[in-house]
Amino acid sequence: MRQYIRHPAAVPLKYQCQQPTDPNPTELLDISQGGLSFSAEEALAPGQIVQVSIGVGDPPFETKGQVVWCHPHDDHFIIGIRFDNQESAFAVRMVEQICHIEQYRQQWERQGRDLTPEEAAREWIELHAQDFPAWIVESNPK
Repeated sequence: MRQYIRHPAAVPLKYQCQQPTDPNPTELLDISQGGLSFSAEEALAPGQIVQVSIGVGDPPFETKGQVVWCHPHDDHFIIGIRFDNQESAFAVRMVEQICHIEQYRQQWERQGRDLTPEEAAREWIELHAQDFPAWIVESNPK
């Protein structure tokens, strides 16, 4: 079983570098216990701190992360960030599950079946929770 699963659908995301600028809208490409990746029009330097806002829930989930890689891709860049702390990583884990549940709900909606978010959550958990990788807690040796 994989330690990290990749998020299969694009989710709205905004990112903002430390300089006071307007948030840049883009899409979450994938998410895992350790971090996430997204598309950007400009390159970001490894080590740079980025504030991200993931468009699930109201209000959206917000956290900070550190750029660990930046790869050119066609006319844009794919940015990988890791989370600053375990609390952010755990919260993003919950966001990851919400994204999967929403994708499940939308999949059924396209087939003509309307599910409330609560119904979709119950069904998704029943069908897929056992396949969702366990939360891995990294030990902190002293």
